[in-house]
Amino acid sequence: MTRYKITIEYDGRPFAGWQRQANAPSVQASLERAAAKLDGAPVLVYGAGRTDSGVHALGQVAHLDLAKDLSADKVRDAINFHLRPDPVAILEAEEVSADFHARFSATQRHYLYRMIDRRAPLTLDKGQVWRVPRKLDAEAMHHAAKALLGRHDFTTFRDAQCQAESPVKTIDAISVSRYGEEVQLTCSARSFLHRQVRSMVGSLVEVGVGKWSARDFRQALDAADRSQCGPVAPPDGLYLTAVDYPAAA
Repeated sequence: MTRYKITIEYDGRPFAGWQRQANAPSVQASLERAAAKLDGAPVLVYGAGRTDSGVHALGQVAHLDLAKDLSADKVRDAINFHLRPDPVAILEAEEVSADFHARFSATQRHYLYRMIDRRAPLTLDKGQVWRVPRKLDAEAMHHAAKALLGRHDFTTFRDAQCQAESPVKTIDAISVSRYGEEVQLTCSARSFLHRQVRSMVGSLVEVGVGKWSARDFRQALDAADRSQCGPVAPPDGLYLTAVDYPAAA
């Protein structure tokens, strides 16, 4: 058996999320079906992160073991052939050691959240960005977001169905910037709670539209109380952009 690390891009709209489900389409199941057609036997695909329904990826990472001895380029191209017409593509494939694990070997995960503040409905970006019909103060959002840096109890921004053992996580980098009519949040951490990024974005938008101050946002974080979270942002604008690993992985 040869283990391959694959980097994946996908449009999350047709899927009920990354994780395989009995009665709904998933990115994991789509990849496993395609890989099985290549290998001629069932294949399990293990992802670095379990993105929710409707969430996209520009750089999701997974690994799989194949019985056939194939070049990495052949694995990429053949699985991409069998993935059609699903909106999933393997961007890169490489052979890795048997102890590499897409989830447990990861040292950092990077997310992007896209917002457009305009009154007009979206056309080209529909389903791929959150349209906020009020002007956002990106600078105020960035200032408030600094409170999230470092190690905190993120219970306020933790979904009720989260299965993580602890609500304590460490945010290593976070930024909010404007690019024309688009406002982007980028965030990096070793790991995240279920719907943590969408919860943080929704509360930061409360700051952006003037409903909350930076102090209100900080108090919500410090409360460690889910009821203090603002509206949770929709999945449309969320992208898993990259996953980091040790250089030897």
